[in-house]
Amino acid sequence: MNVPMPRLRHPEKSKKADSEIPRKPKWIRRKKIESAEYFETRRLMRDHNLTTVCEEAACPNIGECWSKRHATMMIMGEVCTRGCSFCNVSTGRPDALDAFEPGRVAQAVKKLALRHVVITSVDRDDLEDGGAEHIAQTIRAVRHQTPGTTIEVLTPDFLGKGNAAEIVFEAAPDVFNHNLETVPHLYPRVRPGARYYSSLRLLDDAKRANPQVFTKSGLMVGMGETLEDLRQVMDDLRAADVDFLTVGQYLQPTPKHHPIDRFVTPEEFEQIERMARSKGFLGVSATPLTRSSFHADEDFAALKEARNRQLASVNAGGDGTA
Repeated sequence: MNVPMPRLRHPEKSKKADSEIPRKPKWIRRKKIESAEYFETRRLMRDHNLTTVCEEAACPNIGECWSKRHATMMIMGEVCTRGCSFCNVSTGRPDALDAFEPGRVAQAVKKLALRHVVITSVDRDDLEDGGAEHIAQTIRAVRHQTPGTTIEVLTPDFLGKGNAAEIVFEAAPDVFNHNLETVPHLYPRVRPGARYYSSLRLLDDAKRANPQVFTKSGLMVGMGETLEDLRQVMDDLRAADVDFLTVGQYLQPTPKHHPIDRFVTPEEFEQIERMARSKGFLGVSATPLTRSSFHADEDFAALKEARNRQLASVNAGGDGTA
């Protein structure tokens, strides 16, 4: 009897040489949290046949988030068409889109009673619009089921898909998030299927399409970048009028993934946060365990407060930087 070989999670990395994964320093290690709420959240995801980036990307914060009944939905399947060297999501040929998925996401959001939901996706370069219409349908489905829930989307770059991103802009999410992930000179090794300036343009286009939307982007550090590299990326993001920046430590998923250059200390993260705030971002989260959707609901509330303070300053005759 022939036993089928299991599908490789990362076939594009199978022939790469292994690199040793260094032991995590104490500031990276997290206690395992598995509360009753954690298991209830997991059950809800299973019952609705939903995928979460929390699991697929092996997020270190899953215990805390799920115990608070927060989960980041990952739509359009669990197989990505890209092969980024940092990412733990499976790569390969994805299945066809599930037309009922937007409704299931909306039902889960309602049952979790979420005030704010983050919806992300794999890259779907196989689709004519990169999955833009499916993302828009999910936004509309959540709005229909829970009109009071604010919606954050973390999207692919829609590279080479014409005006596909405009479909998402027109669905009017409250937060449009697209991660640059790393600095320009590391793109060929870290994000070989992406283009740094195309990602910047996407963020700029989102703000131009709707000046009221909050825009957001994230970076990983410890991959070989310098502080000067980060400073330049921050300047580029502010030129695109991005509101919120997240910065977290890169953690190598397997020996086949991009090697860790170093672990950035908490003191260095404080320096990075000060530098980012000096650039004029409305919000910054920079800690070793920061991830793009970690504490997203609290961050959204803080963003609204910061914008209100900025507008009040302008109306009072200030320069809006308070």
